[in-house]
Amino acid sequence: MILAGIIWAEAAVRAGYYAVQSQSYGPEARGGASKAEVIISDRPIAYPKVDCPDYFLALTPEAYTKHCKDLSATGTVIIDDQLENDDCPANSLKLPILETARSLGREIVANMVSLGIIVALTGLVDEEVVVEVIQKRVPAGTASVNTEAFRRGYALIDSNKSGGEAEHYI
Repeated sequence: MILAGIIWAEAAVRAGYYAVQSQSYGPEARGGASKAEVIISDRPIAYPKVDCPDYFLALTPEAYTKHCKDLSATGTVIIDDQLENDDCPANSLKLPILETARSLGREIVANMVSLGIIVALTGLVDEEVVVEVIQKRVPAGTASVNTEAFRRGYALIDSNKSGGEAEHYI
């Protein structure tokens, strides 16, 4: 998820926004608990940490439990459709994030599926700008599968429902 945050922030800067990306992760680094935050704004950003996200995406019950309480009152929760959770707020989306990644033969691209969902929901950055950054940032030899994962995530969201607000805390 950290790579997805980095890619989205870079794409936002290319699109003319101010962006800040921060991250935290446990000592396991790969496959363990991690958190990526992105702030995108049309004005300078004074504080680089997200206090109250407009969007919150969780792929595990632990992530949901730990971080969902910070969501803004009008925020949107995005969770994998296999995540068992009875206390999701009304403004939540359950989507086949992990299943979509598995259909590409690599569960690790769930981050790019997630990125596609966020980009489509916010409508802040053009899809093709994000694809350019994906192809620059992902490990050698994985651009094709990562780009396809992003496009499939993007397709999970009806583009007519995209937002256009100038600032999102994720």
